[in-house]
Amino acid sequence: MAIFKSDKNTSFNPQEINILNAGTTLSGNLSSEGDIRIDGQVKGNVTVKAKLVLGPSSRVEGNVVATNCDVSGTVLGNVQVAEILAIKSSASITGDLQCAKLIIEAGASFNGRSKMGPAQENFKDHGKTGAETKQAEDPSPAKG
Repeated sequence: MAIFKSDKNTSFNPQEINILNAGTTLSGNLSSEGDIRIDGQVKGNVTVKAKLVLGPSSRVEGNVVATNCDVSGTVLGNVQVAEILAIKSSASITGDLQCAKLIIEAGASFNGRSKMGPAQENFKDHGKTGAETKQAEDPSPAKG
């Protein structure tokens, strides 16, 4: 009995949720067209064109880009959300935030800068590292 479908004509279903369970570590960038829940670790950037849920046991070491996002775990990187970013009481974020609407529950830890604005502003630096984004914002002359 196979646990995977062998039908190569399977189409994308945005109603299905992808789950990265606790105890799982992914090294590399992760991207999805649909919703994702992460309870494990990701060492790389996470890009989701729908809703991203980072559970209490999650740890992301990289930048996060999503349409909507609920954070209950740890993020070490910048977070860009086109619509609503909800930071739960158990969350810890070290990095800059960009979103349209922000909810931070009492007890959450956030160390960085935040910027709120329309979606097109939030995604203009998508793909750049934090250092590249900072350099683009502060184009001071090179020392030499």
